[in-house]
Amino acid sequence: MAAPKKGRGSSGGQGRPGRALALILIAMVALTGGMFLSGHTTPRLGIDLAGGTSITLKAKSQPGKPDAINPTNMDTAVSIIERRVNGLGVSEAEVQTQGRDNIIVNIPKGTNSKQAREQVGTTAQLYFRPVLTVTAGQATPTDTASPSASGSVKPSASPSDKETASGSKATPSTSATTQGRAVTGALTKDTSPSPTASASGSPKASASPSASVDPATAALQKRFAALDCSTKAGRAKAGANAKPTDTTIACSSEGDAKYVLGPAEVSGTDVDSAKATIDQQRGMWIVQMDFTDKGSKKFQQITSKLSQQQSPMNQFAIALDGEVVSAPQVNETLSGSAEISGSFTQQSAQDLANVLSYGALPLSFDEDTVTTVTAALGGEQLQAGLIAGAIGLALVVIYLVAYYRGLAFIALLSLMVSGILTYTLMSLLGPAIGFALNLPAVCGAIVAIGITADSFIVYFERIRDEIREGRTLRPAVERAWPRARRTILVSDFVSFLAAAVLFIVTVGKVQGFAFTLGLTTLLDVVVVFLFTKPVMTLMARTKFFSGGHPWSGLDPKRLGAKPPLRRTRRVNAPTDPKEA
Repeated sequence: MAAPKKGRGSSGGQGRPGRALALILIAMVALTGGMFLSGHTTPRLGIDLAGGTSITLKAKSQPGKPDAINPTNMDTAVSIIERRVNGLGVSEAEVQTQGRDNIIVNIPKGTNSKQAREQVGTTAQLYFRPVLTVTAGQATPTDTASPSASGSVKPSASPSDKETASGSKATPSTSATTQGRAVTGALTKDTSPSPTASASGSPKASASPSASVDPATAALQKRFAALDCSTKAGRAKAGANAKPTDTTIACSSEGDAKYVLGPAEVSGTDVDSAKATIDQQRGMWIVQMDFTDKGSKKFQQITSKLSQQQSPMNQFAIALDGEVVSAPQVNETLSGSAEISGSFTQQSAQDLANVLSYGALPLSFDEDTVTTVTAALGGEQLQAGLIAGAIGLALVVIYLVAYYRGLAFIALLSLMVSGILTYTLMSLLGPAIGFALNLPAVCGAIVAIGITADSFIVYFERIRDEIREGRTLRPAVERAWPRARRTILVSDFVSFLAAAVLFIVTVGKVQGFAFTLGLTTLLDVVVVFLFTKPVMTLMARTKFFSGGHPWSGLDPKRLGAKPPLRRTRRVNAPTDPKEA
């Protein structure tokens, strides 16, 4: 009777190890080639290894809002700051709360770390306010909001002379000349504010000695006259604690002009998006803003009112964090979008668009401390960690050689392949997703050595168990694989699940540990399936391993193998009594 043929999926199938080895070899070559072609031959380093800047921001109490500093607003501020910094391309910036009113921002050393530092505490409170009065930026004994004072503003001195704003119609105009196209140049700067207009800008802002003013207006006039915008301190406290509904004073961002501004008509929350772009016709950088539906209606209302006023009351000030970025003149009703232009560089335009795009912070912050972190301490810790990892790896190798002998060669080759894949992936993931290697991530990679070695040991022990049962090496390798495979997959799944949960529920550097642990766990499965198992299949065909050499680690005598199981022919009892 012919022996039954073994099925394709039987345990005795030898598989095709060459295909698996070719696949992982191609993957290694592709990753290594991509690493060199991209120019990123080393992993990005985190702040603890590369150095950087650590900033502590302290939240300030809001006027009229005693409960503004709460966990919800603090978490919102952390989210906005993180998006701003990441929007600049800074890798692995850490933003987290500390205590009730502090936010810690760690910015690794990098190309954009300086710009990131300038933006982390920027409140980005944007308001469109009507201009009531404008005059020179410095305070003098005779500096008031009188006609003669406002007439002292020179066209070349005011930042408004450098800046324009333009908008687009929300609906097509009925005019044949403007229907269906953007109306550009509709808002132009007031390059020569007339003294008469400035003085008549507002009854409240008038500084005429004979005028009858209430105490609040008189106090505002006094503050306006004493305001000196030429200093940073003066600009910072110009409109301090002013509410959106208040009439307030403000300085230009360059400090060469000061304003009396009416209540805010449009706020930054009404801006849907903002982007920096270059105006090809004028050859200058501008920031384009698109309003929400609600903001577009507000913008239409304010431009409708201002277009009917005389200078400077036909101007609206774009005030960012209390400083006037631009104060264009309105000649007609606009809605839908607007642009801010001026003496922008590419970087300053992108910075402004960045803070506007990601929203305003719900709180105001003071820069409490700024600390420069050097890489020396992290380098020493890294060196100590690498020494500890090398000692641990050496002990693992000694154990493998002493206990598994020839099988240790396969284990070491597998560890080498895993190391190459891990290094190349970390180098490529830096520019791809902003991954940066920090000390906890290094710890995760060291822990992964034990996880990978454990997978080899599980497989080797399954093979040795089969040999102890009396089987030869080649069938033992194939029969041991299904049992070892299940154990390896279950073990790696638990490890990966733990890493995933840790990554989700933690923040900061602990995420680096979780990410590295999860990545190396996945690579362990790839290496065991596509390298260790195929190599073991090939080695089982060599005389050194299949013959049970004492140094192969698979010597039947050393393992205490049972004698091979032999089938015995069953002898049937005689049926004839005479034969018995």
